[in-house]
Parts: sequence; C-alpha cells; structure tokens
Amino acid sequence: MISVTPEAIVALAAAAFVAGVVDAIGGGGGLVTVPALLAMGLDPRVALATNKGQAVFGAIASAASYRSRGAMNEERTKVAFVGGFVGSGLGALLLLAFRPEPLRPVIVVLLLLAMGIALVPRDKLPKLTPKHPTLALAAVALGLGAYDGFFGPGVGSMLIVANVVLFGDPLVKASGNAKVVNLASNLAAFAYFTAKGQVVFQLSLPMAFANALGAYTGSRLAIKGGDKVVRRVVVVVVLAVVAKLLRDIAKG
Repeated sequence: MISVTPEAIVALAAAAFVAGVVDAIGGGGGLVTVPALLAMGLDPRVALATNKGQAVFGAIASAASYRSRGAMNEERTKVAFVGGFVGSGLGALLLLAFRPEPLRPVIVVLLLLAMGIALVPRDKLPKLTPKHPTLALAAVALGLGAYDGFFGPGVGSMLIVANVVLFGDPLVKASGNAKVVNLASNLAAFAYFTAKGQVVFQLSLPMAFANALGAYTGSRLAIKGGDKVVRRVVVVVVLAVVAKLLRDIAKG
C-alpha cells in the first residue's frame, strides 16, 4: 500500500478526468484509471478495487441518463442486471482469492485484450441472431459481469459489441443496454470490495468527482476526430503500463 500523498491524489484525479472524457467520447475509461492506479504502486487487487470505488458513481449516472432518454430495452433489463450482478460478485470473489504476484502477468494479457476490443470499429461488426435470446443475454451478462468484477477495463466496449452483434442494437441503444450490466457489476464489486476493506476511499472519492467532471466535459465536446484521439490515448497509456508491469515481472 502506498501512502496517500497530495501529489498522488492530484495525479489520479487528473487520470480520472481524462478517463471521464474518454468514456464520454468513445468508451474505455478504465483503460486509463486502472493503469494509473497500478503505476502508483498499489497491490493489483487494491488498484482494481479502488477503481470500482470511483467507477460506480459514473455507472449510476450513466445508466440513469440513458434510461431517461429511452435508450434501453426494458424487456432485457432484469435479466441483464441479475446476470451482471451475480457474475461480478463471482469475479470479485475470485480476484481476492489470488495472491498479488501472479496477477501481474494476468493483468498484462487482459489489458492488451481489452485494448484490442476497445479499438474495434463498431460499424465493422457482424450481426448474429441467437436462437434463444434470453439465454444468450444471461450468458453475456454473467460472463462479462464476472470479467468486470475480476478486472474491468474494456468491459463497456465488450458489452456494446455484444449488444450490436447478438441483438442488432443501434449504437446508442447498445450503449444504453450495456450500462445495465455495467451498473450491476459495479454495484456488486464495489459492495464486496468495500466489505473486504480493499477500496482506498482517499483516492477513489477525488477520482469519482474528477471522472464525473471529465464525463460532463467530454459529453459537450464536439471535436472532429475525437474518437481517433481517444483510441491513441488508450493505446499509449496501456502500452506504457504493460511495459512497466513486464519490467516489474522481469525484476522478480
């Protein structure tokens, strides 16, 4: 555990602000905040838990916003929420069962995977029609909810991809339906990590405020090519942290 210095709080709040802008423009804010927390030297489990401490507030606000605009499929909400909540609880339980040392190579792989999925152009995705839509939704919500509880970054992009591919949702609707699972998984993981004392609130609360401010700013920016800028930022941040983690692994 690192000491919570004013410099650390300012640096993480800045990262959270950028993550809020990134999420508002193209998704993938966790690919900024989790690497920032890891770069501070936090135990990987504490870093992921603390990230949930700031992400849960944004998830609540985003889900409420999409629902108020009618950008959710109400018929799928219950199954998506329950699946995401249960899956996230299982993922969070699994995360705390790991020792921190083996988590570093796992996180390297997951960061690269999440980055790759976040970079997939949404208009290039195939469309499928599952024979049993409810079972498909339950499986997606449970599986990606578990991933979110265990790790998290990139899950918003994965959920959007799943809604577009499996249900043919337009992007706005896919984003709104993704927020249902995202909200449920954040709530479950946040509650479990808080109960286990893994969330550093001195960091997560300032980050939550900065993240909300970034999201507010990003949602009002009309920048041509903004999505390209976000993708480049995500790539640079993730590759830099992957390099640091690999160096730490090499040192033993």
